[in-house]
Amino acid sequence: QNMDSTLHYIHNDSDLSTNSSFSPEEERKSKVQDVVPQALLDQYLSMTDPSRAQTVDTEIAKHCAYSLPGVALTLGRQNWHCLKDTYETLASDMQWKVRRTLAFSIHELAVILGDQLTAGDLVPVFNGFLKDLDEVRIGVLKHLHDFLKLLHVDKRREYLYQLQEFLVTDNSRNWRFRAELAEQLILLLDLYSARDIYDYLRPIAFSLCADKVSSVRWISYKLVSEMVKKLYMASTPTFVVDLMNELVEKFCRCHKWSGRQTFVFICQTISEDDCLPMDQFA
Repeated sequence: QNMDSTLHYIHNDSDLSTNSSFSPEEERKSKVQDVVPQALLDQYLSMTDPSRAQTVDTEIAKHCAYSLPGVALTLGRQNWHCLKDTYETLASDMQWKVRRTLAFSIHELAVILGDQLTAGDLVPVFNGFLKDLDEVRIGVLKHLHDFLKLLHVDKRREYLYQLQEFLVTDNSRNWRFRAELAEQLILLLDLYSARDIYDYLRPIAFSLCADKVSSVRWISYKLVSEMVKKLYMASTPTFVVDLMNELVEKFCRCHKWSGRQTFVFICQTISEDDCLPMDQFA
């Protein structure tokens, strides 16, 4: 009872500054739910107040961000309105560690919220993370397939134009970033049409095949072989024929030995994984 009264005192409406257009009374009602004790939720929400975070613990916002998907799951998507403002506050936090934590879990939150809330409330945050520091972008990249598969087909296609941007990193030595991109592209082949794969994913795959780091190249050989397999099974045969002709032109006839070696390794992967019938391979 004492705790309740203390919490009520601490989280008095007059004590919480808000930029919202709602009146304090409306603001309070928008945060009310009946799943957990309201005082407990109020305490959690208050932890993202920048003034408190500075005076209490600089790590508190990171802990809040880490717990948020669990809180959202507990409250249910019908009570997302209680957490939406807090999520947006954390997503624009000055500390990259806070944003990174949210970037790593945004795909989980999308599953909890469903497609409508994801499209309205999470996609803008996701787009912001795509332009953030590499430390934040890697969180989005590691679960790119998990997030994009939850979006509507038209919305998903919009990201085809941005995949190329993942080839550019703050630090060119960050080869693990490019390796992760190759891994994700293999998964993304299932989400896009043959034309989209040929037009957008093929140039990225070829660029990764010529990477300076061998670990990136090895994953990229697998990516190209899976691409060949996917395009061969498509209804339009011209895509796979054009792709194979380009492999010959770009790598087999390359004036550098490394390019010709790449061609041999891609052929090996295509053969081992049965990506083409042998007569077509020949």
